[in-house]
Amino acid sequence: MTKFSTALEKWYGLNARDLPWRNTPDPYSIWLSEVILQQTRVAQGMSYYLRFMELFPDVGQLASASEDEILKAWQGLGYYSRARNLHKAAKVIHEDLKGEFPLTAEKLQELPGIGTYTAAAIASIAYNEPVPVVDGNVYRVLSRYFGVATPIDSPAGKKEFADLAAQQLNRKRPGMHNQAIMDFGAIVCTPKMASCETCLLSLDCKAFKGNFVNDLPVKSRKTTVKELWLTYFYLIENGHTYIVRRDAEGIWKGLYDFPNEESNYPPNTEKTLDTFVTDYLATSGITEVVKHDVIHHQLTHRKIHATFISIYTDSKPTNIPEEWLRISCDRITKYGVSRLVEKFLEPF
Repeated sequence: MTKFSTALEKWYGLNARDLPWRNTPDPYSIWLSEVILQQTRVAQGMSYYLRFMELFPDVGQLASASEDEILKAWQGLGYYSRARNLHKAAKVIHEDLKGEFPLTAEKLQELPGIGTYTAAAIASIAYNEPVPVVDGNVYRVLSRYFGVATPIDSPAGKKEFADLAAQQLNRKRPGMHNQAIMDFGAIVCTPKMASCETCLLSLDCKAFKGNFVNDLPVKSRKTTVKELWLTYFYLIENGHTYIVRRDAEGIWKGLYDFPNEESNYPPNTEKTLDTFVTDYLATSGITEVVKHDVIHHQLTHRKIHATFISIYTDSKPTNIPEEWLRISCDRITKYGVSRLVEKFLEPF
């Protein structure tokens, strides 16, 4: 054990969080928790983990569920490709591998949606395979402790940090070591306001001693955030509404939406509404139109400005596309929708 791993494990022994997926070597539980916690804090992900374990307690039941059921259970977590890949991988494990998880990180990476990090987490925790995890927390801890300024999003940086993580790994207890460094990054060595003054590792931390903690880790590229304008039409007809499933690639694929128009620039809402009425509702008896306040919704790579327009009609439209699903308004909560649509529906 290195000086770093010794200090890290001492900290973990005193501060390890009591999490349900740590009380079992079951690869299914570990895999589920790791997928949910990608881009998600433990405080938010816990309820989703417990929900999935209740609805789909094993890989067979997850594989047998419909995509709609999976996406509904995932609703609100974002990054929905995680849920779709979770479902695909469950089917491979259940149908092709007879319900048995691969036993090595290398083999685990052959499953849909399982990359280097997730494979290492499962293999080290469930099977004690000596493979290091390298995620955002690990990059941050290692870059600060060892004073590494190589950009973490560069090929050279990825290799340097992978090698460094492997050098520091406790090969006798890799699962415990990996959980310790991830917890340490989440609790102590945080992106902002790190708890350096009470940190057990601060005496040997180069960034702390050099007073450049907040300068690390380094990224060479900033995330480009694009703006998107959406105009939604919440059509209400005698207690019914219309939704459509997003089948195209992109954000929210597989979720249900109200009919909408997308634009890369601020739209003329009145013109968009007139076109919608002309195309789909010309023969309907429209009784009221309500334009709601714009809802701003931030995603990692996208800032969305959504205008919802409620259209009340007393007769069933005759020019509705086949892909639009007519449902009772009170049944919309049965379908998986984006957090944006969920926000809009909260007052109703």
